[in-house]
This record gives sequence, C-alpha cells and structure tokens, in this order.
Amino acid sequence: MILSDLLLFFPPTACSENTNRTCQECLKNVSCLWCNTDKTCMDYPVSKILPPASLCKLSSARWGVCWVNFEALIITMSVVGGLLLLAVAMCCCYCCCRKKKSRKPDKSEEKAMREQEERRIRQEERRAEMKSRHDEIRKKYGLFKEENPYARFENN
Repeated sequence: MILSDLLLFFPPTACSENTNRTCQECLKNVSCLWCNTDKTCMDYPVSKILPPASLCKLSSARWGVCWVNFEALIITMSVVGGLLLLAVAMCCCYCCCRKKKSRKPDKSEEKAMREQEERRIRQEERRAEMKSRHDEIRKKYGLFKEENPYARFENN
C-alpha cells in the first residue's frame, strides 16, 4: 500500500476536531497540542520550539503524552543536561589529575631508579677494573694488543 491508499482508509483528522474531547484523543495525532486550561486541541506551532504563552501556558500544554506538561519537561531536560555536563567535566578533571600524578614518580620509583643507576656505575667500575687486570696479564705474557699491529715490523 502506498501513502495515498492509507489516507483513504485513515484520513488525517484536523487537531481542532478533537477540541472539548479528551487529551488522549487529541494526542493520538503527533502534530497536535492539547491545552488543559480550556480543553482545546490545536496544531503544534512547528515554527517555534516551544508553544507561545499566547497560545497556551507551558504549565497546561501537553504534547506526546498527557501526563507531562512542558514546564516539567523543560525542567527535567535542564537537570538531565546539567548532570551530563557535570559528569563530563568531572571525568575530564579526573583524567587530567591522574595524568599529572603519573608524570611525577613516587618515592618507590625514585628509589628503584637510584638503585639501578648505582648498580650500573658499579658494573662499569668492575668492567674497567677487569679490563685493566686483563691488560696487565697480556703485557706480562706478551699478548698485549697494540693499536697498530704492523708497528712491530716497522721498527726492524
């Protein structure tokens, strides 16, 4: 079925036809706005976000469901939006503070780094000491490596 066939079976009702009936009947059509004070059903002013006060007060205007008025909807959406913004801000602050804390090494990390540096220095000292001892032994037995191995032949 196409849209024109559906319109033959279910013709669109004008919102004003549901005036002085119930809110539920009016709001079956999503383009309608129900005003509780004077029990009128009217077309929702789509050119404006909220219905103007001259049309119907926000506290008595209903759209979508009959149990929520626009005032309560605005307050609820504002509170939810504010809580979401607050939650995002808190997450950003938490992440930033955590990054700053992780950049700065704590005492145990500093101690471990200091001990590692001390071990590296001792290892270098032992390596230099072993090299000098091995060089002495090589000299003693004539196995000392000269910088230029051909220097021995040049002196003869």
